[in-house]
Amino acid sequence: MGKITTTSQREKFVLINTALQRGVGRTARQKAVSTAFRANGKTAEAVQSPRKQNTGLKPGVNESAKQNISDFLIWQLVDSAFPTGGFAHSLGLEAAWQHGEVRNRAELVSFVEAGLLQLGHASLPFVLAAFDEPEKLAECDQLCDAFTSNHVANRASRAQGRAFLTAVERIFKSEIQNPKSEIHFAHFAPVFGACLRRLEVSRDTTARIFFFSHLRSVLAAAVRLNCVGPMEAQMLQHRLTPKLEEILERCSSLSVDDLAQTSPLLDLWQGAQDRLYSRLFQS
Repeated sequence: MGKITTTSQREKFVLINTALQRGVGRTARQKAVSTAFRANGKTAEAVQSPRKQNTGLKPGVNESAKQNISDFLIWQLVDSAFPTGGFAHSLGLEAAWQHGEVRNRAELVSFVEAGLLQLGHASLPFVLAAFDEPEKLAECDQLCDAFTSNHVANRASRAQGRAFLTAVERIFKSEIQNPKSEIHFAHFAPVFGACLRRLEVSRDTTARIFFFSHLRSVLAAAVRLNCVGPMEAQMLQHRLTPKLEEILERCSSLSVDDLAQTSPLLDLWQGAQDRLYSRLFQS
């Protein structure tokens, strides 16, 4: 009987082990199938949405790449090394200085503020009009030529516009589609607006770059004329920033129908540039 019992127990153990092995096998197969389905699902998701793949970059790097490129473009445009010819012009400051109209820091600040206000009313509308409708660049350029009656200011605007257009065409060949063939005079303000629109710079940033370039140029001229030193010029630029923001906010909605000369004395001083006995600047 002991041997029979032992044999029966062994058979039971064999049956139990076999059942357990089959259960483990089924479980393993189910897990393997489930894992395969999950893997296939991830692969399909990755194929359908390649941007969701883990590239090893930190979050936000891919999203901000285009913006970073745009920032570099803006820094290049505002760099003093960008060849636009702006440092050859004092915007009437040299004539005002030689005629004794700008004799100290306070008068220089008054001159610069008047120039910024006139820029907002007499030039910014051309920039934004050409930016909003670059296909009407030729029409805007002709209107700018008719409006800029001062022969010195007109000549300076055409010289800067052609220099800026040439620089942009040579540097950004793939982005600019030769607007030179569309215009006759190439005045700086409309050319500036149309070119920055084609470079995909925002409207607000375009206006700010235009104002910043004007402020930097007139203060650089003040340094070269020895009206102020380099450090003081930078202090004035920082001090005039709120005024610049105020004028931008006030004039950004103006159209070419709102054009006006707000500082006629600046126009008169700039017109006297050619009659100076000695001069550093073209205007």
